[in-house]
This record gives sequence, C-alpha cells and structure tokens, in this order.
Amino acid sequence: MNKLAVVSGSSKGIGKAIAINFAAKGFDVVLASRNLVTLNDLKIQIENDFKVNCFVFQADLSIKSEVIAFGDFVLSLNRPIDVLVNNAGVFLPGQIQNEEEGVLEAQINTNLYSAYNLTRKLISKLTTQQYGHIFNICSIASLQAYAHSGSYTISKFAMLGFSKSLRDEMKNQNVKVTSVMPGATLTDSWAGVDLPVERFIQSEDIAKMIWSCYELSPSAVVEDLVIRPQLGDI
Repeated sequence: MNKLAVVSGSSKGIGKAIAINFAAKGFDVVLASRNLVTLNDLKIQIENDFKVNCFVFQADLSIKSEVIAFGDFVLSLNRPIDVLVNNAGVFLPGQIQNEEEGVLEAQINTNLYSAYNLTRKLISKLTTQQYGHIFNICSIASLQAYAHSGSYTISKFAMLGFSKSLRDEMKNQNVKVTSVMPGATLTDSWAGVDLPVERFIQSEDIAKMIWSCYELSPSAVVEDLVIRPQLGDI
C-alpha cells in the first residue's frame, strides 16, 4: 500500500505543488479546499499522471466544523498518516490601526485555527502509530513584521508558536514537526503585482524542499525551513 500525505488548502499554489510532488513520489494524497471544481481537476491530473489515489474533500477550513469533518474523512480511510501538511491560509493586507473589523479574526481562523484543529483531530493517529511528519506552512512574516500586513503577521507569528510547541510535544512520540517559512511565492496572493516572475520563489521550490526534509533519516529533523527569493524579500 502507498504511503499517505494529507494536504490542506491544496487546490492551487503551494498546497497544489506539495500535493503533486508527493504524488510523484508514489504517495496517495488527501486534499481539501473550498473549491470542489479545482480539487476534482487536480484529482484527475494526479491520478492520470502518477497512478496513485487522490481523495478530495470540499471544506472551508476557516470554519472549525468543516475542519473536523475533513479530519473525520481522513480517519475514515483507515490508513496510516505519513505526512500532514497544514497549508490552508489567507492574506488580507491592512494596518492594525485602520483595517476593517474582522480582518484579524478571518486570518486567525484560516492561518492558525485550521492547522490547530486539524492537527488535534489527527494527532492521536500519529502518536499511536509512532511515526509521521507534520509540516506547518508559516511565513517569513512569522519572523518579522511587514508593512500593511498587521493582522497577517499576527496570525503567522501565532502559527509559528503553534508549530514550535507541537515540535516540543511530539519529539518523544517519534513524530517530526517542521515549520516552513517561505518568502514571497508566486501564488494568487501576488496577483496584479507588477514584478517579474523571477523575483518570486516558485511553489515547486517549496515542495522540493519539503520533500528533502521528509527524506532525512529517522534520527534527524529540520525544525525551521526558511526560503527567500534570491534577491531578498519583497
């Protein structure tokens, strides 16, 4: 039986690249996002290209009940979970002093609570099987504040705190935890920005680095993975 990778927020961008990369390595994948059309398109692509199983689940991962439903779907497969990638995220620009009401809550719900709730739903499976690797997609904004990214930065600092706490809890359970901090990556978050493609990280680069972290021996773990554009942050 193939190994299994679970990827949230996986119908496009970084999550899609990660899902395709694991599928290319022979993993079955379980994917969730809000857009069922793009999920089903990706399912067809993965199953045709790599001859593995791709399970999809439509969910708004900013809503706890839908995160729990996705977790139940994963558990219903009755399969060991080799990899969990908490990738669901949203970027809403703004400043703390003048952003609209609800901007912080929206980003905390998607960028932090989705990972927290999905991990808690699946963690007993990982600790019982005594292996697995959790990748939490944080951000360069988890390490430093950026202009016009007030609430986003808050949510990503919190995501890194969650990831580091989880790493400490899981190290004696033989479950690895890696915090991934990408800089500006060419995704829909940067749509309309007048910059050349070469100025951005490619989503595929992040997927390759995650695979490299996964490939390490059981006695080693990359705790913090920082990836920036070659010319520096945008």
